[in-house]
Amino acid sequence: MVELVMDVLRALSSPNLDIRRKTLDIALELITPRNVDEVVLMLKKEVVKTQSGELEKNGEYRQMLVQAIHTCAIKFPEVASTVVHLLMDFLGDTNVASALDVVVFVREIIETNPKLRVSIITRLLDTFYQIRAARVCSCALWIIGEYCLSLSEVESGIATIKQCLGDLPFYMAAAEEGEAQDASKSSQPVNVAAASSRRPAILADGTYATQSAALETAMSPPTLVQGSLTSVGNLRSLILSGDFFLGAVVACALTKLILRLEEVQPSRVEVNKATTQALLIMVSMLQLGQSPVLPHPIDNDSHDRVILCIRLLSNTGDEIRKIWLQSCRESFVKMLAEKQLQETEEIKAKAQISHAQPDDLIDFYHLKSRKGMSQLELEDEVQDDLKRATGEFTKDGDDANKLNRILQLTGFSDPVYAEAYVTVHHYDIVLDVTVINRTKDTLQNLCLELATMGDLKLVERPQNYTLAPESSKQIKANIKVSSTETGVIFGNIVYETSSNVLERTVVVLNDIHIDIMDYISPASCADAAFRTMWAEFEWENKVAINTVIQDEKEFLNHIIKSTNMKCLTPPSALEGECGFLAANLYAKSVFGEDALVNVSVEKQVDGKLSGYIRIRSKTQGIALSLGDKITLKQKGAA
Repeated sequence: MVELVMDVLRALSSPNLDIRRKTLDIALELITPRNVDEVVLMLKKEVVKTQSGELEKNGEYRQMLVQAIHTCAIKFPEVASTVVHLLMDFLGDTNVASALDVVVFVREIIETNPKLRVSIITRLLDTFYQIRAARVCSCALWIIGEYCLSLSEVESGIATIKQCLGDLPFYMAAAEEGEAQDASKSSQPVNVAAASSRRPAILADGTYATQSAALETAMSPPTLVQGSLTSVGNLRSLILSGDFFLGAVVACALTKLILRLEEVQPSRVEVNKATTQALLIMVSMLQLGQSPVLPHPIDNDSHDRVILCIRLLSNTGDEIRKIWLQSCRESFVKMLAEKQLQETEEIKAKAQISHAQPDDLIDFYHLKSRKGMSQLELEDEVQDDLKRATGEFTKDGDDANKLNRILQLTGFSDPVYAEAYVTVHHYDIVLDVTVINRTKDTLQNLCLELATMGDLKLVERPQNYTLAPESSKQIKANIKVSSTETGVIFGNIVYETSSNVLERTVVVLNDIHIDIMDYISPASCADAAFRTMWAEFEWENKVAINTVIQDEKEFLNHIIKSTNMKCLTPPSALEGECGFLAANLYAKSVFGEDALVNVSVEKQVDGKLSGYIRIRSKTQGIALSLGDKITLKQKGAA
């Protein structure tokens, strides 16, 4: 099969994204050191095709290709040098998710391949002005701050950031703030009289106009709106749009570059000059954040971060220098090592699962001889094959749990006793109802009438049966499921006795609640994908924590076990005792729906836990059902 990997990749010509995604998944499992170069070359060609074509789904397809190349480069580091520079052309991609995947890939490669550091930094500084997304800018600034080591690289890094920020200040205080705001919002041409009125004005693109009448053309209204990324520096436009988190990242990157400049620049005058310029940029950001020009002021976290950078550059100590220049990189290296270890453990766990023993018999139904087999035996064979294909055959360990799925539908004193064995498999629910006649009379026209609530649908119409005295009957009912939602099945048993045919007796059944846990299973996704889905999903259910458990980690493990979800937060991030804990959980339903959960717990002075569990999903049903499940289970009794 490994030799056929290039033939498998031909399926990428299909316009269907699902087929392309599955093709890439299959191909990545077949990569070996012998064929990795061919596969990567093919993926590079596909990336170039997405750049030239104008298809609707090109951005998503490019993102899939970038992730596939990333996987190849991690498995086989020697191919990274052939793809990293090509992918860096897409840092300015309009598809933010694709550009973010590229910059994360670059960040990992520059650490794991030290030989490529110089070329990657040079290329990143050359293409930085093309980046349009704030999150991509933040990651690129971190790379520049961490990996610019030589004097020329540090100076180029500072110059690039200054160029993308544009001229200072970002905002000039006017004699009358109202007139300055009017000037910033106005789209009418500014005449010479206004230009010479000795009042500054902020233009729509973020630049400011001086008082000189000679600059009438500069003060004329630009065609760009505030935040446009074509003529003004990308950092300036994003900061002027109110993204002060990015401003704090700029301040941190400049601080690291200045600290490193002190180590590699022999001239103290040049260091002081660069430090002064960096401090001026930071002060200008604070001035902009506190000005009335923007609709929202700077947030407290970003303000404190910029203030910290200003204090650090004003008074630098050796211990602080070590934290900024070494500890950040060490944390990143540790994160990569943990990620690689986790992936290795998952691969080992998958390898240990044996689906079939070496000497197991392989049955090909269509090649089996049918001579001497009755029609009933043939039907049983077909049914068994279908059960194997759909996963209905369970392991021996699950047999003990079958008793938990038997539900009593009527009381012991009722003339008809009924109990149901519920089997949930993906899109189908099978109710195997056992009905026992406990009377001395024959029951005629006995009918099991069922009704559903939620996204459940009955497949068959109920049939009538005749039940002899003290005999039993097995009745099967099939129900189709269309979404992940806690459904309810309720109904009754109707029958007539032989002594009085005209009178119909009704026995009301207990409700059957279909558990959402039967539909969802633990799954994993990248942190970036989790954050993207968290921002996109519109349904949120917020559950307050109310439990008798007093340990944060024990409570988290209890929630994970109760909800059948996987914790995406690495164990290292949950280590230590600090009185609070935050973790992300993720699961996927059989219908392809995503379930996101954030657990935020804090330990109070009295030892009790408080906080919230927030559930987000694309559909209302899964958010409400998971919330009900967590509310029921979080006490810790079960």
